[in-house]
Amino acid sequence: MTKGPSAAPGVIDLLGLLAYAELGSFFRLADDAGLAPSLRTKGDLAGLAADEQRHYRLLRERLEELGVDPEEAMAPFVKPLDAWHERTEPQSWLESLVKAYVGDGIAGDFYLKVAELADPATRELVEDVLAETGRAEFIAEQVRAALELDPKLAGRLSLWARRLVGEALSQAQTVAVERPELAALVTRDAEAAEDGSGLSDLAAVSRMFAKLTEGHAKRLSAMGLGQ
Repeated sequence: MTKGPSAAPGVIDLLGLLAYAELGSFFRLADDAGLAPSLRTKGDLAGLAADEQRHYRLLRERLEELGVDPEEAMAPFVKPLDAWHERTEPQSWLESLVKAYVGDGIAGDFYLKVAELADPATRELVEDVLAETGRAEFIAEQVRAALELDPKLAGRLSLWARRLVGEALSQAQTVAVERPELAALVTRDAEAAEDGSGLSDLAAVSRMFAKLTEGHAKRLSAMGLGQ
């Protein structure tokens, strides 16, 4: 397939990256549903997984509209995203929930910031796909309930949340180096990536993540966790 006239390389990268991320979220939430402690919780998580599948299909359809093979668009991000998940393998059901909220949440904040610099159609789609709907409230409620039963969990889960943020930044830096056209969306400066290394844009990606700490703090607070 060939790219449509409005399919800027950075936009295709953003859609491909997000599509693979949503596909992974579907599988992880489905797995979490199987480990949930009650039938009601299993059903709630299954519904959240279904939402991720819907988002994935919307992104695939948009890539196809742009004349792009979705598998080709996702392929460059399989290795870095899989590596991120391997480095942040949860050791409990609660850690899985915190990862779904905090880890995926701060990555989603980053995608939204990048989408602000893309075309209106892409921005609208990304905003729809990343709308947390009821997921945030559900996870926060589950974590708060667990902390009420065992307050000692707070320290461990707070440390886990901080690690997730650090790993998310590392992931973004890796992607910026390997996909300079995506990183260039952050700065709107194509010349910054002329050498193809993406190193000039890496600092801009890091600065953008530094600005996302407010959202991270709100998520921790919602779960009853400190900084």
